Amino acid sequence: MVRAAWPAESATQAPTSPPHDPGGGETAGGSGTGTPARSAAAAPLRLDIQGLRALAVSLVVLAHAGVRHVAGGYIGVDVFFVISGFLITSLLLRELVRDGRISVRRFYARRALRLLPASTVVGLATLCGAWLCLSKIRFEEYVGDALSSTLYVVNFRLANAGTDYLNADSPPSPFQHFWSLAVEEQFYLVWPLLLWAGWKLARRRTGLVAVPFAMLCVISFALNVRVTATSASWAYFGSHTRFWELGVGALLALFARRLERLPTWASGPMSWIGLVSLLVAAVRFDDNTPFPGYYALVPVLGVALVLAGGCSPARYGAGRLLSLRPAVWVGGLSYGWYLWHWPVLVILPMASDRPATAPFGLVCAAIALLLAWVTLHLVENPVRFHRVFRGRPVRALGLGAALTACAAAAALVATGFPPPIASDVAAPGLRSALTGAADPRARLTELLEGPHHSLPSNLTPGLTRIKGTLSQLYRDDCHIGYLSTATPPCVYGDRSASKVVVLFGDSHAAQWFPAVDRLAKEHHWKLVSMTKSSCKVSAVTTVYQGKPYVSCDQWRTKQLARIRSLHPALVIASSSDAADLARPSGDPRRQWTDGFKRTFRELVRSGAEVLAIVDTPWPKGDAVDCAGTHPRELERCASDVGDAVKDPGKKREITDAAAATGVSVIDPLPWLCGTGGCPVVVGDTFVYRDDSHLTESYAEALAPVLGREMTALYGADLTRHPGRVTESPAGR
Repeated sequence: MVRAAWPAESATQAPTSPPHDPGGGETAGGSGTGTPARSAAAAPLRLDIQGLRALAVSLVVLAHAGVRHVAGGYIGVDVFFVISGFLITSLLLRELVRDGRISVRRFYARRALRLLPASTVVGLATLCGAWLCLSKIRFEEYVGDALSSTLYVVNFRLANAGTDYLNADSPPSPFQHFWSLAVEEQFYLVWPLLLWAGWKLARRRTGLVAVPFAMLCVISFALNVRVTATSASWAYFGSHTRFWELGVGALLALFARRLERLPTWASGPMSWIGLVSLLVAAVRFDDNTPFPGYYALVPVLGVALVLAGGCSPARYGAGRLLSLRPAVWVGGLSYGWYLWHWPVLVILPMASDRPATAPFGLVCAAIALLLAWVTLHLVENPVRFHRVFRGRPVRALGLGAALTACAAAAALVATGFPPPIASDVAAPGLRSALTGAADPRARLTELLEGPHHSLPSNLTPGLTRIKGTLSQLYRDDCHIGYLSTATPPCVYGDRSASKVVVLFGDSHAAQWFPAVDRLAKEHHWKLVSMTKSSCKVSAVTTVYQGKPYVSCDQWRTKQLARIRSLHPALVIASSSDAADLARPSGDPRRQWTDGFKRTFRELVRSGAEVLAIVDTPWPKGDAVDCAGTHPRELERCASDVGDAVKDPGKKREITDAAAATGVSVIDPLPWLCGTGGCPVVVGDTFVYRDDSHLTESYAEALAPVLGREMTALYGADLTRHPGRVTESPAGR
């Protein structure tokens, strides 16, 4: 999951900021950017809040630009959520005190004027940039992201996508940053009504109003902690796990009058402690921090201290620094800078064919800041302060509806005009060629040595369908996620057969499922699948999210016991070479070898023959994306044999362990690479679905080749016992 997207809206919220006043009126300060600052309720000027915005947006932009010293800059999301809750609730409270009610129509009219003109312009520009420069095979996904952004539900789409293990490393969407806007709009869909109801029931006593809202914040925080431990993507993008952050700002607003009576000897240090906590979090947090969870308390309480301290400004408080003119100026551009920075960072490196390095990222950030300034003066302010909308909320709402309809229509129209992907003449059918060959291995070698310059016109499935094509194993949720230790039955092949074959390992074992399932049906074996995300065959503890991958060790132990109870005829074990030891010793190679030995011995004790399949070679990067970008230059996507092996030492560790335990080994390298390298297309079939896994179609096509090797080792009915075989013919 890419933490790209702080609250697109939070940095600006219409009524939440001076320079973001959506139509005039209820803000907590002035403009800071030369725009009219109207205050119907004589709101106090809070330039320190503009400085907070400047700090938050700068941290986010620097982190996304690749500046490693502020890897935790994503905390800007949390900063803006709290600011938004504080300012908008302050606005609504002033309206309640003044009028005794809240005008929902005026509230949403202000937000429409403030948010939609800029977001619509950025959204349409991003859609065009994606069509021209980004992955052609992902354009349909980007259109879906654009549409869901327009309808304020993109956070749910991103949260759900983050649970897809096979797409976990996909490049981020240029619309990903709209998730925070969606969270805020979902919050403000109900907040004005809840606040009005609480105000009426509590008879204007803010202390009583705060009690139920504080309880809701506690519930949301508890959900945040729980979900962070079980589903990182839902914890990060979910509105239910983020509402407490806006709620903290809202509670501050309810007690703002009391906070104004704080002595300056207390408010000054409070603001500095809060500011320092934000900087510490930005520097010390990184992508391995289980965020939000408990860690979100640091930025949330930090910004709360700054806001609370600023209610009673001390002469030498942090507000003195945050109110400097440059900070106020950047704060006034924070919404536009946020909206522009992410699509520029995603699209410009692809458009210029340059790597996304930190220096180039900073250039992109500067370009985004310039676009934000232009957007403010040519789009945002002219619309927001136009006399046509002054005091006419119905017109403002009509404009908002029109802009939303325009953006949605553009996304829907774009689905009918995807960017074209060039192709060449038809190629031989791989599956039929290997199935009908007297020697499938020899025929495969011929096809691997053939030309692989362009995508064939009969590519099956088509390039845009590859990532969405999943084997039954994944469709049945039989590939276990990172945190689970479940043991679902997951029986395939000939379910009525007495001879059992087990497929065991991680996703690089699961990638062989189409081939093994086909063989199981042909030979009447019962196939039992046992695979878990990134859980290695070797009995070693690896690292997941910066911590020991304990759930893998627990799951592996349970599966080994289950295999013993099944008494299988054969266990096929495989796992990816990519992993780091959680507790490395002086000789990590020996650790891996000993770990393989322990697992192999446990499997052999079940009475089964054991076949270890070495990891498959890896492409240069995401092969599907590369082919979509270079459909007539596929050699740019192919990898050299030497570079394709992720960990050259791993094969030796596996074969040494296998030799000591009587386990057979197959190295599939010759099934994917020829003398000229490892192509991404063989015949009419694409080889890789991403940056490491085989496609379902290629794995299934290899069934005759794998079957021939297995027959040579164990016989067609798995009754032959080869004994101590260190390597099959495929690996020689």
